[in-house]
Amino acid sequence: MAHNRRVEEAQPLERLFRLVQEGQLRPLQEELGRAEHSRSWQVKTRCPGRGGDTLLHSAARHGHRDILAYLVEAWELDIEAPNRDYKRPLHEAASRGHRDCVLYLLKRGAAVDCLKKGDWTPLMMACTRKNLEVIQDLVEHGANPVLKNKDGWNSFHIASREGDPVILQYLLTVSPTVWQTESKIRRTPLHTAAMHGCLEAVELLLERCHFEPDSRDQCGITPFMDAVQCGHINIAQLLLLKHKACFTAQDILGAQALHKAAVTGQDKAIQFLVTDLGVGVDERVTLTQYTALHYAAKPYIWHVQVNIWPALSFSSNVD
Repeated sequence: MAHNRRVEEAQPLERLFRLVQEGQLRPLQEELGRAEHSRSWQVKTRCPGRGGDTLLHSAARHGHRDILAYLVEAWELDIEAPNRDYKRPLHEAASRGHRDCVLYLLKRGAAVDCLKKGDWTPLMMACTRKNLEVIQDLVEHGANPVLKNKDGWNSFHIASREGDPVILQYLLTVSPTVWQTESKIRRTPLHTAAMHGCLEAVELLLERCHFEPDSRDQCGITPFMDAVQCGHINIAQLLLLKHKACFTAQDILGAQALHKAAVTGQDKAIQFLVTDLGVGVDERVTLTQYTALHYAAKPYIWHVQVNIWPALSFSSNVD
């Protein structure tokens, strides 16, 4: 009997979430009107959806401002209600780029720097998308670009991964020192932009910021190494020309960019290093004494010894 009762309670809730997702305001109003006096569930206080979402989370996620306003104003749903990941409706609206929902929630007093799982703010979520207007709205309502999440990434660092130079310019304008940041494993925005092949972002970072040449992360990897091991030769060339990068710099194991390009199978990068820059093909890693040929033949050896993708550590808590 208890199971049947739970099923009966879930059915109207599922209908409500479907109507919100589809943006059907009038049918939603009718459904809520019929259920207003029901004892089977309470719209105002429960978080019945998957992951603990409220109807506000769903409305904000799908960009239905009219439904968002109806639920807040007619039913007084809590705009700060967290789901199981501590995500608020403002996180949802910001991450999907729904500007009208973002502005409505901010007007209603939503906390602009609320934290979800992993200590992500709505501004950080917005910076995973190339939506300047939403980012501007959040900053103009007091969002702090220098706050860091649990991995040590601030909003500028996250924006550097997306590589939109207009957004980076804006963040530097409103917070000129925002670039002076490292993740907990000492990754800089320049590392991140170089790894992800964001040429325009790298050009901007070299022009506007003052990163140390060959700055190293916790593994000793430089932005030049990142560019080479991911096959972004144009960025590697830019770092050599504008940043005076050292193409023979070594990481903590004594590996050079050539060894990293061999691991990831970047043939053009290897040719660039050997033919254009004159790197010796027999250079050995200090710790293992392996050459690039060893790593090209057995790339799994490298993965056993060191994690070559530290820049991806933040992505698990974006959604």
